[in-house]
Amino acid sequence: MPATDARITAVDTYDIRFPTSRALDGSDAMNPDPDYSAAYVVLRTDGGEPEGHGFAFTIGRGNDVQVAAVRALRDHVVGRSVAALCADPGTLYRDLTGDSQLRWLGPEKGVMHMAIGAVVNAVWDLAARRAGKPLWRLLADADPEWLTAQIDFRYLTDALTPDEALDLLRRGRKGAAERTGHLLADGYPAYTTSPGWLGYDDDKLARLAARAVADGFTQIKLKVGADLDDDIRRCRVARATVGPDIRLAADANQRWDVPEAIRWTGALAEFGLYWIEEPTSPDDVLGHAAVRRAVAPVKVATGEHAHNRVLFKQLLQAGAVDIVQIDAARVAGVNENLAILLLAAKFGVPVCPHAGGVGLCELVQHLAMFDYVALSGTTEDRVIEYVDHLHDHFTDPVVIRAGHYTAPTAPGFSAALRPASVARYTYPGGTFWAADAERTEGRTA
Repeated sequence: MPATDARITAVDTYDIRFPTSRALDGSDAMNPDPDYSAAYVVLRTDGGEPEGHGFAFTIGRGNDVQVAAVRALRDHVVGRSVAALCADPGTLYRDLTGDSQLRWLGPEKGVMHMAIGAVVNAVWDLAARRAGKPLWRLLADADPEWLTAQIDFRYLTDALTPDEALDLLRRGRKGAAERTGHLLADGYPAYTTSPGWLGYDDDKLARLAARAVADGFTQIKLKVGADLDDDIRRCRVARATVGPDIRLAADANQRWDVPEAIRWTGALAEFGLYWIEEPTSPDDVLGHAAVRRAVAPVKVATGEHAHNRVLFKQLLQAGAVDIVQIDAARVAGVNENLAILLLAAKFGVPVCPHAGGVGLCELVQHLAMFDYVALSGTTEDRVIEYVDHLHDHFTDPVVIRAGHYTAPTAPGFSAALRPASVARYTYPGGTFWAADAERTEGRTA
């Protein structure tokens, strides 16, 4: 049995980068050459306790800055009681977001906030491993009063009070056992962005779109926003390939001003767009509201770059969004995402999480599955994004069957990277990057 006096002994950090830009995987109108990366965190423990794993997702340069931000939090974590930390992760969440000198760098946004999310998610991974449950089940089984206590309601009570949150969670438990059975049997609906990266040619788009339909996906997404004529052609190829019954979504990755977003979305609407994602600046609440009014019945989806619970509150209050897209690694971890899920439930807006990247599919599936089992109680008009790369680097990778995420059964948050992948892709000294530097040096010599 783990020792009751076990402590966190270290917060180890790793700058992990994958060379995805070389095949244009992940390419979009705003980010043409991403190298998908993770500022990876491992909480070391003593006393026979498991480790905790988490990360912040970035796209290459700057991942070293993200790692440095995580390291700045070490003094708040090392020496903490493992038992106490797992019994109440909210205490650490509040300590990290409340450090006044580090908070000044946000507050509650940007690199420091993402670093907090990486550490907080690692604590939840530790708690779930310690409990012997996958995180979605740990959350779904948790007492509603305890879950409510994990949330910081500061700045939210004009839209969501603790009593309202508690009532939502209590009501969400009705039928939870039956929904757990459905989830384990059938999984959670997914859609795929794999065919739609902006750097792919039309043949690759068509081939991957046809494969997605054959694999059971009922929605695909294309990246748009660089050139309207190209987008019209690519949407025509996609629609001709998948037929009229598959949902087609588009993602502009923040590329447009508000009038441009309205005009461009209108030009693509003939292809039966289900939603337009991130049509303008992620911080522009009123701009999103204007776009939503103008482009209906095309839905507006956003949230992967919404930096905290307050921005989500404003998007919902302003009627600016049809689809809430949480991200597991953008805000300050599970605690803040619980607040966002509850806000979405209060306003009756479906949540379709952002994924892809490095490990985002692995993480966010747990949040969506908790939402289904113990909060919203439905998967109607709800899908989790799926991208089919980099999963093999994780010890508990996602499993997709017939266009659905299979519910994880291994304990934890599915965040642990394989040691061999850490050794190979740590930047700049990992075996891949060291050999790459030698090859580059040889070509320029």
